[in-house]
Amino acid sequence: MFPDFSAVTPTQWAIAGLAVAVCFSFSAWTILDVWRRDYDLPSEKVAWMQLCIFIPILGSLAYLLIGRKRGTKRG
Repeated sequence: MFPDFSAVTPTQWAIAGLAVAVCFSFSAWTILDVWRRDYDLPSEKVAWMQLCIFIPILGSLAYLLIGRKRGTKRG
């Protein structure tokens, strides 16, 4: 029923762990960037935040391509 994880080498575990860490860091960075910016409407900020949280990689990419330009950095 469960796969045999004993066949996975330590190098493969390290690569998988690194990939997870990079994806998590990217998503966390975009969530923090949304938090630090001001938008015209509060609901827009909430929408970007939810998108980055619930659809981590695609939401973060969409935010970087579209949403980051819409917000202004707080001084």
